[in-house]
Amino acid sequence: MSDPTPRHRVLSGRELESYLQLLVSESIPLKSRPYYVARLKQFVAAAGAREPETLPEQDIVELLTAFGQRDDLQDWQFGQMVDAVRIYLVRLIGSPGATSMDWQSLRDLSRAPAPDCGLSARGSRPEVLLRERVENGTGGLSDVRREHEELIVRVVTEIRARGYAYRTEQVYEQWVCRYLVHCKGVSPEKMGAEAVTGFLNELVVSGNVSASTQNQALNALVFLYRRVLQMPLGRLDEFARSKRKKVVPVVLSRSEVKRVLAELSGWQLQVASLLYGTGMRMTEALTLRVKDVDFEYGRIHVCQAKGKKDRYVPLPKQLVDGLKTRIGSVGELHEQDLAAGYGEVLLPEALARKYPTAARELRWQFLFPSGRLSVDQRSGAIRRHHLHESGLQRAVKEAARRSGIVKRIGCHTFRHCFATHLLETNHDIRTVQELLGHADVSTTMIYTHVLNRPGISVASPLDL
Repeated sequence: MSDPTPRHRVLSGRELESYLQLLVSESIPLKSRPYYVARLKQFVAAAGAREPETLPEQDIVELLTAFGQRDDLQDWQFGQMVDAVRIYLVRLIGSPGATSMDWQSLRDLSRAPAPDCGLSARGSRPEVLLRERVENGTGGLSDVRREHEELIVRVVTEIRARGYAYRTEQVYEQWVCRYLVHCKGVSPEKMGAEAVTGFLNELVVSGNVSASTQNQALNALVFLYRRVLQMPLGRLDEFARSKRKKVVPVVLSRSEVKRVLAELSGWQLQVASLLYGTGMRMTEALTLRVKDVDFEYGRIHVCQAKGKKDRYVPLPKQLVDGLKTRIGSVGELHEQDLAAGYGEVLLPEALARKYPTAARELRWQFLFPSGRLSVDQRSGAIRRHHLHESGLQRAVKEAARRSGIVKRIGCHTFRHCFATHLLETNHDIRTVQELLGHADVSTTMIYTHVLNRPGISVASPLDL
């Protein structure tokens, strides 16, 4: 005789009816509601005989993380499951373990880098990447890309041949497209300097763009004519130049940095501490590999950063134990992936061809891996990427709000604080320049303006 006791809790009809009403109040589209109900049933079934309202926060996270490991759920489907469970636990039954959870950060764990992120996009030929942008895009630029496909492919190919950064490739390609819109169907070979001057004037007069934006457009068009069309513009006629603003970066005091960090926890605290303790950029920290942390020499290797430059930054002693623990956790996760038939990571540029087995080695795994596996839209390979930057950005913003600091704070603020606090403690500006990875010391000089002593000690006359 079979046991009549159900193996897991079953949602009652009244619960489902109330849940559907909540989905309406949450503005969930009608066609998505059956899938939300199905995701919720999957979660309740995974909880077994345990009542959902009694689940502690750790168990909820573990259950959702287990779903995140499944390769049959795409990123958007896992995000849908997180939303479905949140609405049920928080809004319907008021679970104590769920009300204090950071649901958005949990959902961000499922987000992989965008399909056109640098590592992934550089693995595609320019014509393939352009075709994807045409298919996925809308508006005037998509029409231009379709009509001038050959020219844009030439632009992207020339950029890559010269080793420019992928973000430069994105920006130049977009400015060339916008210029082609300005040309109104006329070939750029027939336009020349006069058209470029008119375009730059229009950006300032009609678009009210900043000086850096206008210079960006100018550089892109000079590259187009000089390197791609082999028609140097020569000396451009005078055009309206946007006035360059001198912006002083926002810097926190040491006590303010401590207050913000005190509001963070988990991987967000670890990454934010790295940003302040090393001066790295956010993307540099999130894309660190296990091999980049050198405990013996007390340093971190920042590989192929902005400008394709390598550099070393100091490893804060306070983070050593935490990073060793993290590497151990990454190793365990990697072993699980290998056992499941995965364990591959995306390698930069041509390393995958040079070292065919490196993608499955622990040392190449990301130090801050995503909470779930992702399917590469181009190759179909299932890999584990690094954590998405949106989770850190949102956590830092919320931490700043909770700390009560009214300054405009973001992830890059920690890099400003790193440089300023080093200069305040009499470190040489050339040393700070090397640690930040600046090509010119004049870029680093901006931090002397946020000190209370720009070269010499200055006291306010009011205080005297």
